[in-house]
Amino acid sequence: MAEKYRVRFAPSPTGSLHIGGAHTALFNWLLARRTGGTFVLRIEDTDLERSTKEYERSILDGMRWMGLDWDEGPDKGGAFGPYRQSERMYLYKKYARQLLDEGKAYEKEGAIFFRIEPGRHIHFHDEVYGDIDVESERASVNQDGTIKDIVIMKRDGMPTYNYAVVIDDFTMGINMVIRGEDHVINTPKQLLVYDALGFRRPHFAHLPMILGRDKKKLSKRQGATSVFEYSDMGYLPDGVFNFLALLGWSPRTGQEIFTREEAVEIFDIKNVTRKPAVFDVDKLNHINQEQMKMMEPHKLLEAIRPFWKQMGLPVEKFDDEYLASSLKTLGGRGQTTIEVAEYSDYFLDFSKVTERYDGKEIKEELRPKLKKIYGELLDAWGDGTPERLQDEARQIFDANGSSMKESATPMRWALTGRKVSPGVFEVAAQLGKEETKKRLEFYGLV
Repeated sequence: MAEKYRVRFAPSPTGSLHIGGAHTALFNWLLARRTGGTFVLRIEDTDLERSTKEYERSILDGMRWMGLDWDEGPDKGGAFGPYRQSERMYLYKKYARQLLDEGKAYEKEGAIFFRIEPGRHIHFHDEVYGDIDVESERASVNQDGTIKDIVIMKRDGMPTYNYAVVIDDFTMGINMVIRGEDHVINTPKQLLVYDALGFRRPHFAHLPMILGRDKKKLSKRQGATSVFEYSDMGYLPDGVFNFLALLGWSPRTGQEIFTREEAVEIFDIKNVTRKPAVFDVDKLNHINQEQMKMMEPHKLLEAIRPFWKQMGLPVEKFDDEYLASSLKTLGGRGQTTIEVAEYSDYFLDFSKVTERYDGKEIKEELRPKLKKIYGELLDAWGDGTPERLQDEARQIFDANGSSMKESATPMRWALTGRKVSPGVFEVAAQLGKEETKKRLEFYGLV
């Protein structure tokens, strides 16, 4: 990859940034960063009725959440601006006039049509789909099979997509166009305009479609939703980034979990597959969980804190060291930040334990034995490390004729209110002697 690529992501501000758009933006970003090139953000706002500044801000915020920073754009400027189509009308009119003057376009009923001449062979190489050949008379056809000339400027004076995108990409110096596979059908039409204006063609790479598990077009229920909703559902930006990178691409190393820096280092556009990618929520959950495991505890804490607060947990009662240490003790359990917040609630609030567990299943005949065991364990607390507690517990259990299952299970329930948790002695060590004693006392176990 010796060539430095200028690529672009060109969303229409008629809605928020959805997964399909984020996927396209991500691949453009990866190629730009891999080649030391330039990632351009262009806003295609010629749909005046549906485009809004609110949606534009939402798209930019969504890209920032994903960590997809751009080098040139409407908020940053650059040598190839302006970066909104609504501010580039003079260019569309200029080149439409050139085509009219050269007889390559004509006016009809207030619109300008680009004339498609038969007998032209259109060939282009796609970095994903290989060599593609189309005859010009098949590039744009009417229902009866006759050639359909292309509208390039509508009666309201606005350019059409297949025309504006050519003008924008050429005048912005874009030398690689990465977009969805559904645009393959548009490429021959656009190449005719490139050639008619004497523009140098860019390279093309069309990304495979993203399908739901049912192998049908992605629906909102299956993932075609705003990236912000993934944040609300408990996914990390790094988790969504990692997952989307693997939709239609796999590194030669076979690596599935990677940082952004690693993704840039191993990315190769030639490894993008032609096969449609399946949006698998289970895989997203797994990747998100692995990304959380890789996070430094204090950084993970900042991702979990808002969800603890939403749950009404008394976060402010604890310092960050204790909270981060609690997350470390959790040991990677939970696939989303919401699950992590829920699974760790007992570190912050004993009332969550008592809501879940009433202690009624502890057999009355076993209580005296457990009281003696737990009392001895508290007396032998020492430095309170998990290792110390476990060693002491084994000796105390054996001395009292008890098993780990018989004595550790009720203790786990009393401390966490859960059947499954990190090691009970890790939990006890994290809670500390006084809190552990308080919880055991509540259930009459000391």
